[in-house]
Amino acid sequence: MTYKITAPQRLEATINLPASKSVSNRALIINAQAGAPVLPQNLSDCDDTQVVINALKTNPPVIDIHAAGTAMRFMTAYLAVTEGEHVLTGTPRMRQRPIAQLVNALVKLGADIAYEGEEGFPPLRIKGKRLPGGRVEMPADVSSQYISALLMVGPTMENGLELRLTDDIVSRPYIDLTLYMMKAFGADADWTGGDIITVRPVPYKPIPYVIESDWTSASYWYEMLALSEDANATLTLNGLADGSKQGDSAVKYIYSLLGIKTTFVDAANGRPTAARIAPRMRRVQRLDFDFVNCPDLAQTAVVTCCALDIPFHFKGLGSLRIKETDRIEALKRELRKVGFLIHCENDSELVWDHGRCEASFEPIDTYDDHRMAMAFAPLALKYHTLRMNNPNVVAKSYPRFWDHLRLAGFDIEEE
Repeated sequence: MTYKITAPQRLEATINLPASKSVSNRALIINAQAGAPVLPQNLSDCDDTQVVINALKTNPPVIDIHAAGTAMRFMTAYLAVTEGEHVLTGTPRMRQRPIAQLVNALVKLGADIAYEGEEGFPPLRIKGKRLPGGRVEMPADVSSQYISALLMVGPTMENGLELRLTDDIVSRPYIDLTLYMMKAFGADADWTGGDIITVRPVPYKPIPYVIESDWTSASYWYEMLALSEDANATLTLNGLADGSKQGDSAVKYIYSLLGIKTTFVDAANGRPTAARIAPRMRRVQRLDFDFVNCPDLAQTAVVTCCALDIPFHFKGLGSLRIKETDRIEALKRELRKVGFLIHCENDSELVWDHGRCEASFEPIDTYDDHRMAMAFAPLALKYHTLRMNNPNVVAKSYPRFWDHLRLAGFDIEEE
């Protein structure tokens, strides 16, 4: 399927953003261990969250989490501490994404996990049981999801968990989000040193829990506003709060450098607050930024800066290599189609210094990656129209993305 996306001349809308996938999936795993009789409220309706809900509800012997990386990491740890035997698998791409660091740590803590295929990769055969726990080390420079997965099952371990992180810590705000949510459910877990997190064997308590809206999804609306030529454009993004623990709330700072002002107002639909964003500020001439704490914002910022002719040097992108696709290579290929030449340094940095090539304007490919689709869609505002292949990949995190674009005045035709 290919979409032809045509941008509106005026951009003004109120958007009910989806609930946070990151918060939803953490809440589900913690809620299940707490023995809560009901699910958290306002759960994300995305594919990644639905596979976790289905797995927890039906408990099948073979659990297929499809392309949901968060679900693979979180369910690996959850199943390791939960009675029963399961095979955990996913898509061909998921079976290429490494899981060894998490498996190694769990095995050292007493887990019974075996590889069903290639060593270090899913599928996994997991025989769940209560683990003794104790001390373990884990590299922290690849994915914070390994760390969050391990932390969330720490309260169930007989001796708790003392986790020492080695190497540079990536996506630390996501680790802090995990600890914040664990403590909300009654866990005794916190940093006890610069690189040590201690989780004591204090069980979770069931509590009512409401999921907040998703700051990562908000980033695409920030991008649209930055690319709009409508000087009076205004977007209201419902369900966002200042001071959120979500790491990707950094988007409001990044886009303040790209000319977008954020103010918080009372939401009109019963949600506590909303972010109102408008193009009211001067843009920087060049943007240098380290995305180590918010790598999911990188694609959005890369596309935005190219479209605005703002050179950049972005660091902290090593984890992009092991996402739904190799996002660094995907960005390089797709930006060539619209005339931009970006290059990679040190395997984890992206640089653009006004490099150009002849644009083909072929349809943008999405590589089964929801964030490729959503980061490139706003380019319709620069080129008036844009074509995109396999647009339905947005269901992974933002199923109503195209409906919301139509609400904002975009014309979207299937070709």
